Amino acid sequence: MKTLLLTDKEIKPLLSIEEAMKAVEKAFEEKGLGYAQMPPKPYLFFKKYEGDLRVMPSYLERIDVSAVKVVNSHPNNPSLYGLPTVMATIILIDPRNGAPLAVMGGAYITAMRTGAAGGIAAKHLARKDSKVIGLVGAGAQARTQLAALVSLYKELEEVRVWSRTKNTMETFTFEMKELHGEEVTRIYTVDSVKKSVEGSDIVVTTTPSRKSIVSDEWVSEGTHFNCIGADAPGKEEIDHAILKRAKIVVDDWEQSSHGGEINVPLAKGLIKKEDVWGDICEIAAGLKAGRVSRDEVTVFTSTGMAIQDAVTAKIVYEKAISQNVGQFIQLV
Repeated sequence: MKTLLLTDKEIKPLLSIEEAMKAVEKAFEEKGLGYAQMPPKPYLFFKKYEGDLRVMPSYLERIDVSAVKVVNSHPNNPSLYGLPTVMATIILIDPRNGAPLAVMGGAYITAMRTGAAGGIAAKHLARKDSKVIGLVGAGAQARTQLAALVSLYKELEEVRVWSRTKNTMETFTFEMKELHGEEVTRIYTVDSVKKSVEGSDIVVTTTPSRKSIVSDEWVSEGTHFNCIGADAPGKEEIDHAILKRAKIVVDDWEQSSHGGEINVPLAKGLIKKEDVWGDICEIAAGLKAGRVSRDEVTVFTSTGMAIQDAVTAKIVYEKAISQNVGQFIQLV
């Protein structure tokens, strides 16, 4: 057999945020109902380079989709090497025989499926009339998180953008106005995290921070958080006091307890497993409730699950085959 080879550039036109959200929610549901194999991802830590590498295998049994992703996180890449912070490679597997159906760039799929997860989390945990979004961080992940929220809500009043560097904020804001100017009334930069958070209905954190940068005192009742940046041990973005008063929803307990937004307060004994309401897969499957009142503060802590990669890669593979995109190589 031959294996399809796809680059990130070839993948980009093949995948919409709406397709990714639909597939990711289905994957959540399947896992929630017990039809997914997904061992916790192991890490290799390149401490002298301030980076890490993860391996992410999965198999969704009923829809017969399997993949393995290798992904890194090196926050210094853009400044030191001119490379993205996150790079990834996905191997889509034929469950019938273990053969590699495709080898594909995983950076765009990673960004899209993570944005899709944020959109599905907001669907179940944020207020239905949310109109004001606060973005803490303005990198690649902020782009797909916003795309998912625009797709979910159709119309937004404000998107407030904060990043550590002025140029990053301004570039992001310009690009997002071009993409979402018709759906979002106002997209603008702010000069502090506080100004991004205060009064926002949904706050999305996408930084590589290893200390809390969002204070509890800024957070109104009813706010929903998509915490995306804390995806490895020692990372955290929001005040522990927020978690103490919030309904906490993880994507996967094993991964989140070791590397998600809750990993530091758990290690310090500030919160316990019993303080976590459940996971998004249980909610998507209808086994647990999402938001139940307007005043709840809700937190979704995303570490990124291999099942998200598998179902999104399958969409890309099928569309590439139908549109004659990519090239075949003989690996086996």
